[in-house]
Amino acid sequence: MQLKYSIFSLQKRLLALIMLVTFVFLVLAGRLIFLQVIKAEELQTLASSQWTRALPIVAKRGDILDTKGSVLATSYTTYDVYVRSKNVVDKGEVASHLSSVLNISYDTVYNKISNSITSEVLIKMQVDENTIKKIVDKNLPGIYISQNVKRYYPYNSLLSKVIGYTTIDGIGQTGLEMYYDKFLQGVDGKSLVESDVKGIELGNSLDTFIPAVDGLTITLTIDANIQLIVENVLAQIMVDHKPKQASAIIMNAKNGEIVAMASLPSLDNNNLPRDDVSTLNALSKNTMIVDVYEPGSTFKILTTAAALNENVTKTTDKFYDSGYKIVDGQKIKCWRTIGHGSETLVEGFCNSCNVVFVELALRLGKEKLYNYLQNFGIGSKTGVDFAGESGGILMNIDSVQNVDLARIGFGQAVAVTPLQLISAVCCAVNGGTLYEPHFVKQIGDTQLTSTIIRKNVVSQETSNTINMMMEEVVSVKGGKESFVEGYRIGGKTGTAQKYENGVIANGKYVSSFIGTYPADNPEYVMLLCVDEPSSGAYYGSVVASPYAKQIFSGMFDYKNIKPSNFVEQEQVTVPNLVGKTISEAYSVLNGLGFYFEVDGEDGIVVSQFPSPDTKLYVGSTILLKLG
Repeated sequence: MQLKYSIFSLQKRLLALIMLVTFVFLVLAGRLIFLQVIKAEELQTLASSQWTRALPIVAKRGDILDTKGSVLATSYTTYDVYVRSKNVVDKGEVASHLSSVLNISYDTVYNKISNSITSEVLIKMQVDENTIKKIVDKNLPGIYISQNVKRYYPYNSLLSKVIGYTTIDGIGQTGLEMYYDKFLQGVDGKSLVESDVKGIELGNSLDTFIPAVDGLTITLTIDANIQLIVENVLAQIMVDHKPKQASAIIMNAKNGEIVAMASLPSLDNNNLPRDDVSTLNALSKNTMIVDVYEPGSTFKILTTAAALNENVTKTTDKFYDSGYKIVDGQKIKCWRTIGHGSETLVEGFCNSCNVVFVELALRLGKEKLYNYLQNFGIGSKTGVDFAGESGGILMNIDSVQNVDLARIGFGQAVAVTPLQLISAVCCAVNGGTLYEPHFVKQIGDTQLTSTIIRKNVVSQETSNTINMMMEEVVSVKGGKESFVEGYRIGGKTGTAQKYENGVIANGKYVSSFIGTYPADNPEYVMLLCVDEPSSGAYYGSVVASPYAKQIFSGMFDYKNIKPSNFVEQEQVTVPNLVGKTISEAYSVLNGLGFYFEVDGEDGIVVSQFPSPDTKLYVGSTILLKLG
């Protein structure tokens, strides 16, 4: 059968062919547009990565300065050594030279440069300039040098727990180095060279240099000179009382600036034990911000402020202390088991009488007391510019019984961080403004302002009364061991028992002292804590306040603050009280002008601190142990 084609059928076939060709063309054109327009930048980057080899140029990390401009952390230029195996002529010679100069095993270097899969391998980071010169002078093909930076802390261990440290790659790992890492880090650059498909550098090719952008400098509120005074005194405490830890904070009560913060033992940020993670973590942890403790008598400042502000007491109120008070059927003892007898509020504050503060807490009631504690920031984070802050522990108000309320009144059944406590005390003495504590006052050229969390927590009148009472403590009871001659200082000691597994740990205490200067209008507030002193003494008046005096004295000398009313005080020899009853010891000490604190409930004196024949100023405190 013979096929016949009409013109009409040929036209249809031609149209279908044209449509098919057009469709293919459109697909190819669309693909071309997609690759050259939409995906152009991405493909250009991929192509560039195939014909170029990049060496990083690490940005210089920003410096950390103290408030006076002293450098606390900086970075200096180091170098990283790379090898491009494709460009190496004699692998044995390169491996021998690098292993010798860099103090690395020959086999390690040889195995690295024999890796043909990787275009370039890192041999060693952060090599000093003198060593690099030895490598460059040899002029061996295949060895490349890249600029890097290394972090350096000019004062070694000073402020180490606050500043923190970086990883070997220059990334903030702890402390302010981590918190402000995005500002300090900067932006890395790179150096690009063209190479062939095998990774061999092309001669007469165009090199590209993208410069690094250095990090910003941050300026702290810390004064390195005051920090040094604090750390030297803490080191003396570690020698004298062999505690688990000694810590201190100094804060500006008028704006929340942290002037000094330290705790010992610490570590040298230039020589970190990176191979011992548990030791590294333990010695770098800033316990003043992270850990909580029962504050004891220093907390009585807040209870007193709340009671005065609510008008549930006044300075002339009379209290009676028989040595204990029964609340909810439980006996709550005063630290002085024979009691203080009749006393005013001011006398009870100076005596640190637990019974007085039990009464104040009960007068306030849990709703009012809790309202003040929460306004003081107790039970919540302060907002300090530091990672890992704890918020403290404040019992759920619905669970609080009268006996719990009574114990909270004198600093038990509540846990705070040292930073949280000192922030609250600053609020109590500065007229009632709670500031957000902070370490940094300037980033680059940008000045930061202090943040007010809450105003009018207490009135100025209440603050004035608290300041008067704190000055009375150190000038009447604490004597020469708690203040510096000629300067108006306020203070309050604390001695808190520690708990382990929910029960009191026998013989373990936190001794503390909070001091203010000037007493009538505080600018500086200091908190000093001694954790588990093991010298035999543990009362804050004996273990903490004498060292607070040394810190204040050092500050006055450094800042050239002259005394206003210097009066030379008498020194008296401490008598031997061992073998005497408490009444006999009291009679002797009272006659000499000494105060005393007692460890034990009855019996005769079996030991004392300081020891007999020690010279002390009139008004100092003696610790007597009964048995």
